[in-house]
Amino acid sequence: MSCGASMGYKYGPILVAKKALSDQELRQSLIAIPGEMTTAYLVLQLFQKNLNVTVCPFDEILDAVASGAVDAGLLIHEGQLTYEKSGLHKNVDLGQWWYDMTSLPLPLGGSVVRRDLGAMRMREVTQILKLSILYSLQHREEALKYALSFARDMEKDLADRYVGMYVNDLTVDCGDEGRDAVRTLFKMAYDKGIYDKLIEPDFIG
Repeated sequence: MSCGASMGYKYGPILVAKKALSDQELRQSLIAIPGEMTTAYLVLQLFQKNLNVTVCPFDEILDAVASGAVDAGLLIHEGQLTYEKSGLHKNVDLGQWWYDMTSLPLPLGGSVVRRDLGAMRMREVTQILKLSILYSLQHREEALKYALSFARDMEKDLADRYVGMYVNDLTVDCGDEGRDAVRTLFKMAYDKGIYDKLIEPDFIG
């Protein structure tokens, strides 16, 4: 769908450690990642392939790095805003790295719809989702209060700042720039040998 995407514009998943790591140290480090099928890990592989990783629940990665259980961690949650309180160092912001290389926002998540619903129904579903996103943005306080009921003891100001990073105009409609970003991500993954097939997405809306 052209709506519902989560895109970071000059920011994205960050790789943190207790200190600045050289390229050689990074290759020798054990890195906690939130999952092998996450966009965060895909972009980390584009940044540097063949790293030594271990899968860790996304909300435990910060503590795993701080405790020394792993050497570095890839953060995809509000820890992106709070890691310094744990005494950690940002080695790379993959969203900024991606922007410096492509001049595009980093697509981190998207909404999809089944093709077998047919063209008309796919458009209807997409329009309903788009209207719900617009409603939440127009009723931000109410939407944030609801979202906080699912949060992990997050302060309201922090939640508002974090949500603002990933729910924005590109979420309403990713536009040509967002479409280019998705296609570029898949093309780079294919060119780097991470994907064995080139994914060429269609967009609804």
